[in-house]
Amino acid sequence: MKMKWRYVMLGGSLVAAAMLAGCAQLGYYVQALQGQYSLLSDARPIDDWLADPTVNANLKDRLEKVKSIRRFAAHELGLPDNDSYKSYADLKRPFVLWNVVAAEQLSVKPIQWCFPIAGCVNYRGYYEKAEAQAYAAELRSNGYDVQVAGVPAYSTLGWFNDPVLSTFIQYPDAELARLVFHELAHQVVYVKDDSQFNESFAVAVEEAGVARWMEKFGNDRLRAAYAKYEGRKQDFLDLLLKYRKQLEADYVSKATRQEKLRRKAEIFVALKEEYQTLKANWGGYAGYDRWFAEPLSNAHLASIATYHDYVPGFRALLSQEKNFDRFYGAVRNLSQLDKSVRHQELAQLASPPKITTAARASN
Repeated sequence: MKMKWRYVMLGGSLVAAAMLAGCAQLGYYVQALQGQYSLLSDARPIDDWLADPTVNANLKDRLEKVKSIRRFAAHELGLPDNDSYKSYADLKRPFVLWNVVAAEQLSVKPIQWCFPIAGCVNYRGYYEKAEAQAYAAELRSNGYDVQVAGVPAYSTLGWFNDPVLSTFIQYPDAELARLVFHELAHQVVYVKDDSQFNESFAVAVEEAGVARWMEKFGNDRLRAAYAKYEGRKQDFLDLLLKYRKQLEADYVSKATRQEKLRRKAEIFVALKEEYQTLKANWGGYAGYDRWFAEPLSNAHLASIATYHDYVPGFRALLSQEKNFDRFYGAVRNLSQLDKSVRHQELAQLASPPKITTAARASN
């Protein structure tokens, strides 16, 4: 009953905000509220699933693994010890929602949408793929580059007890742990209107968390599999960053708009060709093929900065603070600063000043 009352309070505030914004926003918030309520209604405690004799053994094994990961998150990483990821919902669809990301035709900076609780973020989520695609078509008709991407999980930032979902329960152990650590990190620190800060922080927590989880529970086979997974992920990220830089250089050049658009098309062709080479080097691994399901556009590269630009700064901060409790405290302190100042602090953490020869001689 407490959850339902909280849901009503939140829903009322969202609908009120939407009515002030207009009918289009109202429709969007209604689908969001219905989707969230349906998800929570489908969730049952993990222990109930484990006690159910009709549940297959594979699913029970995966749910037991989540329980172990969840305990580790709370006891070893200092992540919230609440009821999130202690229930499970079978959604019977490949993704929990679909995010729409958009950018101008000559920019890799994502456009933003602003909401009453989450603040301004670089995407707009839909629980129905068709609705996401319809909104994407509307944006394309207005001249934007757009990507529609399926999302296996998200955090409600502690407003609700986020359940484990069928959309990610079959992930390999280390990837399952990574996802749970990432989403719980959003409940530790979340800053409105700063997606780069929030996502880079969560990525840093997931990386460090999986490294520690692997030390305790990993074996040679698991470590080798995760190292291969991480290697492919880094290769793919490096590929995207390489071509994002080329696009950025194109867009700030003094060329005409027509020339910039021609060069843009050439860059995306080169990206696709180099991906095929990379894929061959991976032995044909096709895990990133769905990223190319739609025609490539700026929107595909617009969110890369959101998840990765400040990860090095957070890594350095964790190393400096030595443990997670102190790290979270330092991150909370950063979150209180003006956006430009905290970004500058993270950039400085990632690139500490070099010690000159003269300075070394004086020590």
